[in-house]
Amino acid sequence: MTTSPKKISKTLNLDLGELIDDDCKDFPLLVPESFLFRIKPNDKKDPLLLQILPTKHENKNVSGFNKDPLEERKSSPLPGLIHKYHGRVLLLVTDQCAINCRFCFRRHAREKVSNWQKVFSYIKNDNSIDEVILSGGDPLMLPPKKLKEMLGKLSSINHVKRIRVHSRMPIVMPERVDAKLLRAKKPVVLVVHCNHPNEINNEVAKKLKLFRKYNIPVFNQSVLLKNINDSASILVDLSEKLFAVGVVPSYLHTLDKVKGAAHFYVNLEEAKKIYGKMQKRLSGYLVPKLVIEIENRKKYV
Repeated sequence: MTTSPKKISKTLNLDLGELIDDDCKDFPLLVPESFLFRIKPNDKKDPLLLQILPTKHENKNVSGFNKDPLEERKSSPLPGLIHKYHGRVLLLVTDQCAINCRFCFRRHAREKVSNWQKVFSYIKNDNSIDEVILSGGDPLMLPPKKLKEMLGKLSSINHVKRIRVHSRMPIVMPERVDAKLLRAKKPVVLVVHCNHPNEINNEVAKKLKLFRKYNIPVFNQSVLLKNINDSASILVDLSEKLFAVGVVPSYLHTLDKVKGAAHFYVNLEEAKKIYGKMQKRLSGYLVPKLVIEIENRKKYV
Protein backbone atom coordinates (compact mmCIF):
# COMPACT_ATOMS: atom_id res chain seq x y z
CA MET A 1 0.00 0.00 0.00
CA THR A 2 1.13 3.53 -0.73
CA THR A 3 0.16 6.39 1.56
CA SER A 4 2.95 8.80 0.67
CA PRO A 5 2.48 11.62 -1.86
CA LYS A 6 6.26 11.79 -2.15
CA LYS A 7 6.39 8.16 -3.27
CA ILE A 8 3.72 8.82 -5.89
CA SER A 9 5.65 11.85 -7.15
CA LYS A 10 8.85 9.82 -7.37
CA THR A 11 7.24 6.76 -8.96
CA LEU A 12 5.40 8.79 -11.60
CA ASN A 13 8.10 11.43 -12.07
CA LEU A 14 5.65 14.21 -11.25
CA ASP A 15 5.81 17.43 -9.27
CA LEU A 16 2.47 17.38 -7.48
CA GLY A 17 3.20 20.20 -5.07
CA GLU A 18 0.68 22.68 -6.47
CA LEU A 19 -2.07 20.04 -6.72
CA ILE A 20 -1.91 17.86 -3.66
CA ASP A 21 -3.65 18.48 -0.36
CA ASP A 22 -1.45 17.36 2.53
CA ASP A 23 -4.17 18.07 5.10
CA CYS A 24 -6.45 15.09 4.41
CA LYS A 25 -6.13 13.10 7.63
CA ASP A 26 -9.83 12.16 7.74
CA PHE A 27 -9.61 10.54 4.31
CA PRO A 28 -5.92 10.07 3.53
CA LEU A 29 -4.18 8.96 0.38
CA LEU A 30 -4.32 5.18 0.04
CA VAL A 31 -3.52 3.23 -3.12
CA PRO A 32 -2.19 -0.31 -3.76
CA GLU A 33 1.08 -0.48 -5.65
CA SER A 34 -0.48 -2.71 -8.31
CA PHE A 35 -2.89 0.13 -9.12
CA LEU A 36 -0.22 2.80 -8.84
CA PHE A 37 1.90 1.08 -11.48
CA ARG A 38 -0.99 1.31 -13.98
CA ILE A 39 -0.84 5.11 -13.82
CA LYS A 40 1.01 6.72 -16.72
CA PRO A 41 4.20 8.53 -15.62
CA ASN A 42 4.66 12.23 -16.41
CA ASP A 43 0.92 12.78 -16.79
CA LYS A 44 -0.90 14.87 -14.19
CA LYS A 45 -4.19 14.26 -16.01
CA ASP A 46 -3.98 10.47 -15.98
CA PRO A 47 -7.54 9.18 -15.25
CA LEU A 48 -6.33 6.68 -12.67
CA LEU A 49 -4.19 9.26 -10.86
CA LEU A 50 -7.13 11.67 -10.61
CA GLN A 51 -9.22 9.01 -8.86
CA ILE A 52 -6.78 8.59 -5.97
CA LEU A 53 -4.91 11.90 -5.58
CA PRO A 54 -6.10 14.17 -2.72
CA THR A 55 -6.20 17.66 -4.22
CA LYS A 56 -6.95 21.13 -2.96
CA HIS A 57 -10.29 21.01 -4.79
CA GLU A 58 -11.56 18.84 -1.93
CA ASN A 59 -11.38 21.78 0.49
CA LYS A 60 -14.03 23.79 -1.36
CA ASN A 61 -17.50 24.04 0.17
CA VAL A 62 -20.02 23.67 -2.65
CA SER A 63 -23.75 24.13 -2.15
CA GLY A 64 -25.66 20.84 -2.38
CA PHE A 65 -22.69 18.66 -1.47
CA ASN A 66 -22.70 17.22 2.05
CA LYS A 67 -21.25 14.45 4.21
CA ASP A 68 -24.18 12.03 3.88
CA PRO A 69 -25.61 12.56 0.37
CA LEU A 70 -27.67 9.33 0.39
CA GLU A 71 -28.99 9.86 3.92
CA GLU A 72 -28.18 6.26 4.76
CA ARG A 73 -28.58 6.80 8.49
CA LYS A 74 -32.33 7.30 7.99
CA SER A 75 -32.56 3.75 6.62
CA SER A 76 -30.35 2.12 9.26
CA PRO A 77 -32.33 0.29 11.98
CA LEU A 78 -29.08 -1.19 13.33
CA PRO A 79 -25.48 0.07 13.15
CA GLY A 80 -23.99 -1.13 9.87
CA LEU A 81 -27.31 -2.42 8.45
CA ILE A 82 -29.13 -0.39 5.79
CA HIS A 83 -32.66 -1.41 4.81
CA LYS A 84 -33.62 1.00 2.06
CA TYR A 85 -35.22 -1.21 -0.60
CA HIS A 86 -37.86 -3.91 -0.32
CA GLY A 87 -36.45 -7.44 -0.34
CA ARG A 88 -32.83 -6.62 0.38
CA VAL A 89 -30.56 -5.29 3.08
CA LEU A 90 -27.05 -3.93 2.84
CA LEU A 91 -24.43 -4.73 5.46
CA LEU A 92 -21.39 -2.57 6.11
CA VAL A 93 -19.16 -5.49 7.02
CA THR A 94 -15.92 -3.52 7.38
CA ASP A 95 -14.71 0.08 7.35
CA GLN A 96 -11.48 -0.82 5.51
CA CYS A 97 -10.76 -0.40 1.79
CA ALA A 98 -7.76 -1.21 -0.36
CA ILE A 99 -7.98 2.20 -2.02
CA ASN A 100 -9.38 5.59 -1.07
CA CYS A 101 -11.29 6.79 -4.13
CA ARG A 102 -11.61 10.55 -3.81
CA PHE A 103 -15.28 10.52 -4.93
CA CYS A 104 -16.38 7.87 -2.38
CA PHE A 105 -19.83 8.76 -1.02
CA ARG A 106 -18.95 7.15 2.32
CA ARG A 107 -15.66 9.01 2.76
CA HIS A 108 -17.06 10.87 5.80
CA ALA A 109 -18.90 7.91 7.33
CA ARG A 110 -16.73 4.84 7.74
CA GLU A 111 -19.16 2.67 9.69
CA LYS A 112 -19.59 -1.08 10.13
CA VAL A 113 -21.73 -3.67 11.86
CA SER A 114 -21.13 -3.57 15.61
CA ASN A 115 -23.41 -6.44 16.73
CA TRP A 116 -23.58 -9.40 14.37
CA GLN A 117 -26.03 -11.33 16.54
CA LYS A 118 -28.60 -8.55 16.21
CA VAL A 119 -27.96 -8.27 12.46
CA PHE A 120 -28.51 -11.99 11.80
CA SER A 121 -31.63 -11.93 14.00
CA TYR A 122 -32.99 -8.94 12.05
CA ILE A 123 -32.55 -10.79 8.75
CA LYS A 124 -33.97 -14.07 10.08
CA ASN A 125 -37.05 -12.33 11.45
CA ASP A 126 -37.95 -10.58 8.19
CA ASN A 127 -39.12 -13.11 5.60
CA SER A 128 -39.33 -10.41 2.93
CA ILE A 129 -35.52 -10.21 2.77
CA ASP A 130 -34.35 -12.45 -0.06
CA GLU A 131 -31.03 -10.76 -0.87
CA VAL A 132 -28.20 -9.62 1.39
CA ILE A 133 -25.61 -7.19 0.05
CA LEU A 134 -22.13 -7.11 1.58
CA SER A 135 -20.49 -3.71 1.31
CA GLY A 136 -18.36 -1.44 3.45
CA GLY A 137 -15.50 -0.56 3.13
CA ASP A 138 -14.65 -3.56 1.02
CA PRO A 139 -15.87 -7.04 2.03
CA LEU A 140 -12.88 -8.71 0.37
CA MET A 141 -10.61 -6.93 2.85
CA LEU A 142 -11.98 -9.26 5.53
CA PRO A 143 -9.85 -12.19 6.72
CA PRO A 144 -10.80 -15.25 4.59
CA LYS A 145 -12.04 -17.21 7.61
CA LYS A 146 -14.37 -14.42 8.68
CA LEU A 147 -15.73 -13.96 5.14
CA LYS A 148 -16.45 -17.69 4.76
CA GLU A 149 -18.16 -17.76 8.17
CA MET A 150 -20.34 -14.81 7.20
CA LEU A 151 -21.33 -16.36 3.86
CA GLY A 152 -22.13 -19.63 5.65
CA LYS A 153 -24.42 -18.01 8.23
CA LEU A 154 -26.28 -15.97 5.62
CA SER A 155 -26.68 -19.04 3.39
CA SER A 156 -28.29 -20.93 6.27
CA ILE A 157 -31.22 -18.46 6.42
CA ASN A 158 -33.99 -20.11 4.39
CA HIS A 159 -35.58 -17.02 2.86
CA VAL A 160 -32.25 -15.54 1.71
CA LYS A 161 -32.00 -16.53 -1.95
CA ARG A 162 -28.67 -14.93 -2.85
CA ILE A 163 -25.79 -12.89 -1.49
CA ARG A 164 -24.35 -9.95 -3.38
CA VAL A 165 -20.78 -8.80 -2.73
CA HIS A 166 -19.66 -5.30 -3.75
CA SER A 167 -15.90 -5.00 -4.06
CA ARG A 168 -13.23 -2.91 -5.78
CA MET A 169 -10.50 -5.39 -4.78
CA PRO A 170 -10.53 -7.51 -7.99
CA ILE A 171 -9.86 -4.29 -9.91
CA VAL A 172 -7.36 -2.46 -7.71
CA MET A 173 -5.62 -5.34 -5.94
CA PRO A 174 -6.29 -8.59 -7.84
CA GLU A 175 -3.30 -10.37 -6.31
CA ARG A 176 -5.08 -10.38 -2.93
CA VAL A 177 -8.35 -11.91 -4.19
CA ASP A 178 -9.16 -15.63 -4.04
CA ALA A 179 -12.22 -16.35 -6.18
CA LYS A 180 -12.86 -19.63 -4.34
CA LEU A 181 -13.67 -17.71 -1.14
CA LEU A 182 -16.97 -16.52 -2.61
CA ARG A 183 -18.40 -20.00 -3.05
CA ALA A 184 -21.36 -20.64 -0.75
CA LYS A 185 -24.48 -22.80 -0.42
CA LYS A 186 -26.59 -19.97 -1.81
CA PRO A 187 -25.81 -18.17 -5.10
CA VAL A 188 -23.24 -15.39 -4.79
CA VAL A 189 -23.15 -12.40 -7.16
CA LEU A 190 -20.07 -10.17 -7.38
CA VAL A 191 -20.35 -6.50 -8.30
CA VAL A 192 -17.01 -4.85 -9.04
CA HIS A 193 -16.30 -1.15 -9.47
CA CYS A 194 -14.28 -0.08 -12.50
CA ASN A 195 -14.44 3.41 -13.99
CA HIS A 196 -11.89 3.42 -16.81
CA PRO A 197 -10.58 0.82 -19.28
CA ASN A 198 -7.00 1.52 -18.17
CA GLU A 199 -7.83 -0.08 -14.82
CA ILE A 200 -8.06 -3.49 -16.52
CA ASN A 201 -4.60 -4.92 -17.11
CA ASN A 202 -3.70 -8.57 -17.77
CA GLU A 203 -3.64 -9.45 -14.07
CA VAL A 204 -7.10 -7.98 -13.49
CA ALA A 205 -8.47 -9.69 -16.60
CA LYS A 206 -7.12 -13.06 -15.50
CA LYS A 207 -8.65 -12.69 -12.03
CA LEU A 208 -12.06 -11.62 -13.33
CA LYS A 209 -12.23 -14.60 -15.68
CA LEU A 210 -11.66 -16.93 -12.72
CA PHE A 211 -15.02 -16.07 -11.18
CA ARG A 212 -16.80 -17.59 -14.19
CA LYS A 213 -14.96 -20.83 -13.46
CA TYR A 214 -16.71 -20.95 -10.09
CA ASN A 215 -20.12 -19.95 -11.54
CA ILE A 216 -20.06 -16.55 -9.86
CA PRO A 217 -21.71 -13.91 -12.10
CA VAL A 218 -19.79 -10.64 -12.18
CA PHE A 219 -21.33 -7.22 -12.86
CA ASN A 220 -19.73 -3.79 -12.93
CA GLN A 221 -20.82 -0.41 -11.66
CA SER A 222 -19.08 2.81 -12.65
CA VAL A 223 -19.37 6.42 -11.58
CA LEU A 224 -19.48 9.14 -14.21
CA LEU A 225 -16.54 11.39 -13.33
CA LYS A 226 -15.50 14.70 -14.87
CA ASN A 227 -12.09 14.60 -16.62
CA ILE A 228 -11.86 10.85 -15.96
CA ASN A 229 -14.51 9.04 -17.98
CA ASP A 230 -16.98 11.73 -19.11
CA SER A 231 -16.67 10.60 -22.71
CA ALA A 232 -18.81 8.17 -24.68
CA SER A 233 -15.69 6.73 -26.34
CA ILE A 234 -14.07 5.92 -22.99
CA LEU A 235 -17.23 4.35 -21.60
CA VAL A 236 -17.80 2.33 -24.78
CA ASP A 237 -14.25 1.00 -24.52
CA LEU A 238 -14.87 0.18 -20.85
CA SER A 239 -18.01 -1.82 -21.62
CA GLU A 240 -16.28 -3.74 -24.40
CA LYS A 241 -13.24 -4.48 -22.25
CA LEU A 242 -15.35 -5.60 -19.29
CA PHE A 243 -17.47 -7.94 -21.37
CA ALA A 244 -14.35 -9.47 -22.95
CA VAL A 245 -13.31 -10.68 -19.48
CA GLY A 246 -16.74 -11.95 -18.47
CA VAL A 247 -18.12 -8.88 -16.68
CA VAL A 248 -21.54 -7.41 -17.47
CA PRO A 249 -21.70 -3.56 -17.46
CA SER A 250 -24.57 -2.98 -15.03
CA TYR A 251 -24.76 0.58 -13.66
CA LEU A 252 -23.37 3.97 -14.62
CA HIS A 253 -24.01 6.21 -11.60
CA THR A 254 -24.09 9.95 -11.64
CA LEU A 255 -21.90 11.26 -8.84
CA ASP A 256 -23.41 11.17 -5.37
CA LYS A 257 -23.02 14.71 -4.05
CA VAL A 258 -20.58 14.06 -1.24
CA LYS A 259 -18.61 16.90 0.27
CA GLY A 260 -15.11 17.11 -1.22
CA ALA A 261 -16.00 15.61 -4.60
CA ALA A 262 -17.78 18.45 -6.42
CA HIS A 263 -14.93 18.76 -8.94
CA PHE A 264 -15.87 15.32 -10.30
CA TYR A 265 -19.52 16.20 -10.94
CA VAL A 266 -21.04 15.85 -14.42
CA ASN A 267 -24.46 17.48 -14.63
CA LEU A 268 -27.45 15.40 -15.64
CA GLU A 269 -27.94 17.09 -19.01
CA GLU A 270 -24.36 16.28 -20.05
CA ALA A 271 -24.69 12.76 -18.63
CA LYS A 272 -27.73 12.13 -20.84
CA LYS A 273 -25.84 13.32 -23.93
CA ILE A 274 -22.95 10.95 -23.19
CA TYR A 275 -25.37 8.12 -22.50
CA GLY A 276 -27.24 8.71 -25.76
CA LYS A 277 -23.99 8.37 -27.71
CA MET A 278 -23.22 5.12 -25.86
CA GLN A 279 -26.62 3.69 -26.78
CA LYS A 280 -25.96 4.38 -30.46
CA ARG A 281 -22.59 2.63 -30.40
CA LEU A 282 -23.19 -0.41 -28.19
CA SER A 283 -25.38 -3.48 -28.30
CA GLY A 284 -28.14 -3.21 -25.71
CA TYR A 285 -26.63 -5.76 -23.33
CA LEU A 286 -23.42 -3.74 -23.19
CA VAL A 287 -25.14 -0.51 -22.13
CA PRO A 288 -25.16 -0.03 -18.35
CA LYS A 289 -28.21 1.58 -16.75
CA LEU A 290 -27.71 5.28 -16.10
CA VAL A 291 -28.93 5.95 -12.57
CA ILE A 292 -29.23 8.89 -10.22
CA GLU A 293 -30.15 8.94 -6.55
CA ILE A 294 -33.19 11.17 -6.02
CA GLU A 295 -34.88 11.45 -2.64
CA ASN A 296 -32.86 8.51 -1.36
CA ARG A 297 -34.05 6.25 -4.19
CA LYS A 298 -32.50 5.10 -7.45
CA LYS A 299 -33.99 6.59 -10.58
CA TYR A 300 -33.20 5.16 -14.00
CA VAL A 301 -32.52 7.97 -16.45
